[in-house]
Amino acid sequence: MALALIGGVVAAQTYPSKPVRVVIPWPPGGSNDVVGRIVMQKVAEYTGQQFIIDNRAGAAGSIGADVVAKAPADGYTIMVHSTSHVGNAHLYKKLPYDTLKDFTGVGLLAAQPGVLTVHPSLPAKTVRDFIALAKARPGTINYSSSGNGSAPHLSMALLVAMAGIDIVHVPYKGGAPQVTALLSGETQASLATVSTVLSHVQAGRLRALGVSSVKRTATMPNVPTIAEAGVPGYEMSPWVGVFAPAATPKDIVSRLNSEINKALKSPDVSQLLAGSALDALGGTPEEFDARIKADYEKYAKLIKLTGAKVE
Repeated sequence: MALALIGGVVAAQTYPSKPVRVVIPWPPGGSNDVVGRIVMQKVAEYTGQQFIIDNRAGAAGSIGADVVAKAPADGYTIMVHSTSHVGNAHLYKKLPYDTLKDFTGVGLLAAQPGVLTVHPSLPAKTVRDFIALAKARPGTINYSSSGNGSAPHLSMALLVAMAGIDIVHVPYKGGAPQVTALLSGETQASLATVSTVLSHVQAGRLRALGVSSVKRTATMPNVPTIAEAGVPGYEMSPWVGVFAPAATPKDIVSRLNSEINKALKSPDVSQLLAGSALDALGGTPEEFDARIKADYEKYAKLIKLTGAKVE
C-alpha cells in the first residue's frame, strides 16, 4: 500500500509527461469549443505539454462523453462539456455510461449565459412581441438548438412551458450549426449562448431579445433579462466544465484543477473569455462535483416539467 501511495504521488508530480487528449463533444466554433481551446492552451503553456483538442460531436455530447467514460483513468484523456451532460441523463432512455458514477469533476471553466435571438425577418422586437407572435401563429415558428438535451434546447423548452407557447424544435449538432441555421432563415429563433451569436447581433444580422441569466450580461448591457422582459421567474445559467474518468487519481485531478484555476486567473484568458461573453468560474473539484449533483436534480425536474425529450 505504501509503495502504491508513493507511486501515485510521483505520478502526480511528473504529470503530465506526455500529450493530453481533450475531448470536446461538440463541433468547433461553439461555446464549449471556444472556452476549451482558450483555457487548455494556457494550461499547455504552464505544464509544458500539449493538450490536444479532439472534437467528437453528436447526440448532445453523449458520443464524446462515452469515449471519455471508457478511456484509461490516467489523466491523459479528459473532457470539456457543458450542463448538457447532466441533462442527457434524463433525456435519453439509455446511455452507454453512468453520468454520475463514470466521471469525476475536475473544475468549472465558465458560465455561458444564453440569449433569445431571432432572425430579422421575424417581426418581434421584444420578448413580449415574440410570445404574442408565437401565440398568434402556433406551430409555425422554428427554433434551432445545438442538440437534443443541450442547454439551448432546455433553455427554450423552459421558456415555451412558462410562456405557454407552441414553437417547433429543430436540433443541430452543435452551437455553430445552430446559429448557421438561424442566420440563413432556416429557423427563425434560438436561445443560443451569447458567445455564439454576439458578433452577428452586433453586425445586425440577428436580433437579441432577452438574456437567460438572473442579471444582464456586461457583453449586452442593453438587452434585458427574459424575466424582466415578460416572463417573471425565468432563469437558466448553463456552465462549461472539465471532467475526467471516475477512477482518475485524486492527485492528478488536483494538479489539473490547480493549473486550470491558474489559467482562469491569467489576464489574457480572462480577457479572451470576456470577449466571447463567457464568465470565468473556477473552484475546487469538490465544489464542481456538488454543482454537478445539484444540477442533475434540477434538470430532472426541468425535463419533467417541460416534457422535453429526444426527438
